[in-house]
Amino acid sequence: MHELQITERILDVVLKHAVANDVTKVVRIHLRIGALSDLEDEWIQHYFDYLSRGTVAESAQLAITHAQAVLCCRSCASSFEVKREQLAQAECPDCGDRDLELAAGREYLIENMEVL
Repeated sequence: MHELQITERILDVVLKHAVANDVTKVVRIHLRIGALSDLEDEWIQHYFDYLSRGTVAESAQLAITHAQAVLCCRSCASSFEVKREQLAQAECPDCGDRDLELAAGREYLIENMEVL
């Protein structure tokens, strides 16, 4: 159900930018969602369709790309991609240290919008 709250925030940002730029119609919204976010694409679109009724974003399609999780080594500052199932056993490929921090993978960003 957290998709509803996030979709509300996405729509708020889209509508603010639409008003600020005199947009008459939002056609497509490009989103980047981190692999660890647990957001379901179809639910985001479903909620967006519902919430955007009667706005300039009504009927806009969401183009969603998924970004890999990225860990950063606290010892050598090396960054590397990792899959969800590898998180618990992850170690730095450069120095072998396991003192890592999450640098990316939980984000959801509006990359751009196609408008009329």
